[in-house]
Amino acid sequence: MTLLDLFSSTRSVPAARLDTAIWPRDSHYDESGRIVVGGVALADIAERYGTATTVLDEHEVRGRCRAYRKAFPETEIVYAGQALLVRTVVNWVTDEGLSVAVHSSDELDVALTAGIDPKRIIMHGNRESFDALVTAVDCRVGRIVAGSLAEINLLAAVATHPQRVLLRLSADIDVDGQPTDIARRPDFPVGAAAAAAVGQVLSKPMLDLIGFHCQVVSKIYNPDYYGEAIRRMVAEMAQVRHDHGRILTDLDLGGGHAVAYRSGDAEMNLTELAAILEDALDAACARQRFPRPNIALEPGRGIVARAGVTLLRVCSVKHHDGGHTCVIVDSGARAGTRPAALAATVLANRRAAGPHRTATVAGRAGNEILATDIRLPADLRPGDLLAVPCSGAYQHGHALSDTARLPVIAVDSGRCVELVRREPDMLDRDAG
Repeated sequence: MTLLDLFSSTRSVPAARLDTAIWPRDSHYDESGRIVVGGVALADIAERYGTATTVLDEHEVRGRCRAYRKAFPETEIVYAGQALLVRTVVNWVTDEGLSVAVHSSDELDVALTAGIDPKRIIMHGNRESFDALVTAVDCRVGRIVAGSLAEINLLAAVATHPQRVLLRLSADIDVDGQPTDIARRPDFPVGAAAAAAVGQVLSKPMLDLIGFHCQVVSKIYNPDYYGEAIRRMVAEMAQVRHDHGRILTDLDLGGGHAVAYRSGDAEMNLTELAAILEDALDAACARQRFPRPNIALEPGRGIVARAGVTLLRVCSVKHHDGGHTCVIVDSGARAGTRPAALAATVLANRRAAGPHRTATVAGRAGNEILATDIRLPADLRPGDLLAVPCSGAYQHGHALSDTARLPVIAVDSGRCVELVRREPDMLDRDAG
């Protein structure tokens, strides 16, 4: 090896690759060791818009929409707006042929002002106010999901024209001991409770019951559970035909599809899920001699999680006795950063010069522990920029109205656009 060869090899040390299971597909390191997403260096975004900030790759969002459409060509794909609903994202997903599900009056307002056809909106009535349901009915949203007798009665009271309704049932499937969110659990398990709810809806002249909605559980990666949900739901639909002579035409299987937050994590395989759904539908409909219903899926996290990267600035690094390190960043638990996503945090503004060590990441208040046992460069210092991949879901949401929400910056083909402005600080909001 010549001296020139030696110098060349020291200058061109290859950067580590970014795992496309948790990063947008075109993410990479540039020649300076900085992470680039959507053709824009994350360090440049942090310099321009500040931190903490969520970066959203438009190409990745559209690509995930297309992946769902390809895997389920005969299924209605409905974007679950709880994951991330801003007007530009509504435009992206509807451009790609998706409908939109909203879970609050604020989310409904965003969808409507984005210009979406109300017929392509599914409104979940859970915990919604009288005024919110009035708005949904008045603008003639395509479907409203009811999950309790109170919601059925409230909806019947505000409906001034025939309103298409999905009844939200619980399939009572034990998914590895993971419970359904108690706040979102429907009051109607399959069986007697579901039958009573069906009778209640059918007794309301302005409510048009067209089918069932079923959410198995959140963060599920085994598609077999959806097959079991189909078998139980189709049997319940056949029971409605037997009891009331009415054929329900729609079955919404919800979302909850798991994504990988760290390299090697299990996630929902769309090809396997599609095969399971087809087989389960064929078998269940044949067994019940029931016509095949229209199927809908509601992915939210599965569309936007991997498209998002959260940027955090290191405020201080504290080394304690016993070799433990605590890294303070300019964010907090109330700003939406999640421990599952933080596990894959990496240095974004430069290439790490040496080994890594285990650290605890805390918000700037000091007592807000965001994550423990995170592997970070040993030479981490104040001013460094950290990037949290697979954090596009649930960072900004109207359900988080009592917390600080992060700004959202869209990137695509070397351009960046501010989608959501940073919320005012305490002094700006102080009315005194």
